[in-house]
Amino acid sequence: MVIAVIGAGYVGLVTAAGLAKLGHTVRLGEANPQRLETLRAGGVPIYEEGLADLLAEVSDRMTFHGDNKEAVEGADFVFLCLPTPEGPDGRADLTFINAVVDELANEVGPETIFVVKSTVPPGTVATLSKRLADLGSSSRIVSHPEFLREGRAVGDFLDPDRIVVGAFDRADAERVAALYESLDTEVVITDPTSSEMIKYASNSYLAARLTFVNTLANLCEAVGADIVDVTRGMGLDHRIGPHFLQPGPGYGGSCFPKDTSALIGVAEDAGYEFGLLRAVIEADEEQRRRIAEKVRQAAGGGLRGRRIGMWGVAFKAGTDDTRESPALRIAALLQQEGADVVAYDPEAKSDMVSMVSSPIDAADGADVLVVATEWPEFKEVDLKEVRRVMKGHRVVDARNLLDPTAVRAAGLDYWGLGRPGA
Repeated sequence: MVIAVIGAGYVGLVTAAGLAKLGHTVRLGEANPQRLETLRAGGVPIYEEGLADLLAEVSDRMTFHGDNKEAVEGADFVFLCLPTPEGPDGRADLTFINAVVDELANEVGPETIFVVKSTVPPGTVATLSKRLADLGSSSRIVSHPEFLREGRAVGDFLDPDRIVVGAFDRADAERVAALYESLDTEVVITDPTSSEMIKYASNSYLAARLTFVNTLANLCEAVGADIVDVTRGMGLDHRIGPHFLQPGPGYGGSCFPKDTSALIGVAEDAGYEFGLLRAVIEADEEQRRRIAEKVRQAAGGGLRGRRIGMWGVAFKAGTDDTRESPALRIAALLQQEGADVVAYDPEAKSDMVSMVSSPIDAADGADVLVVATEWPEFKEVDLKEVRRVMKGHRVVDARNLLDPTAVRAAGLDYWGLGRPGA
């Protein structure tokens, strides 16, 4: 099949490469000229494990286009992988997806299927279907949400937990599902609104689970329990499982923050008060304030003039994405109180803090060291060298990444989340 993919962001680029890996011919449309130039030169504009190798492998089945109309020429499917950012009122902003539908409505034939990969509110595909009809297009449109985790997106595409397709006509859904016939996975075919809700429900549930564990870690600190043992005991229950039970500085990235806010908007528009999800969002914000306060206490009760070393600025390990990064949001809170934040990250960069070239450089002269992103390489850093170069002696491990015993053996104080003595 010939598939046009519009948008070469994290979702679009991985989706395009993955579809090419499955044997399809992919025409990738991208409006950003710098990103387009990088792709045409054989480069990769984002860091995602395995993506560079995959793009090199499928290069003979992919072409890159700066004109969307050119990209959809001869396409059997048009995958819309466009941003739907959070608007001023918290609802999803559909400006980009509406503009591309308007642009391409009459550029494809009646048998071409538009495939919405972007995360959109329930009811969007129904609205877009009417929009296409009003524009004189007889093309069909389906919902086909993505479930790609940044840092593991290539693996998630090629070995998915499920394929979800929502269509008004089951035949359209089956055509989309057939694109993945070589993959051994469960296929869920439903209506478009239910498909859209599956995506929002999945992300909001995971955000709630993470926030519950973070709040539980705070309670463990208060009563003297060890969150590591508590979550291990919980996770062994098959009804709960071990996933998403690691406490941290709150969720971030391009999905959880905007999708939880957008689902609140969906509920409001439907006349339903989603108090539980509001509490999740509020507790998530509080988690970063708590960690900033922990850093302030570790610095002796004040931050003005203090140098804070920070390990990690990406919103999580395995990516260079800093969108809604908990690390940077904590850094901003520290800076508001007069701290100088010096950070190192193996892949991500930010102009919000002073970036240096190694973990030791970030620790050099620091009054407090904060582990803000769970990069595995941080566990390999020589802690005795960290102690030698630091001005202070306290490590606030906002990811519970380091071994407390090893940290203390190096002459440092360990302040984790929900850990005894932390």
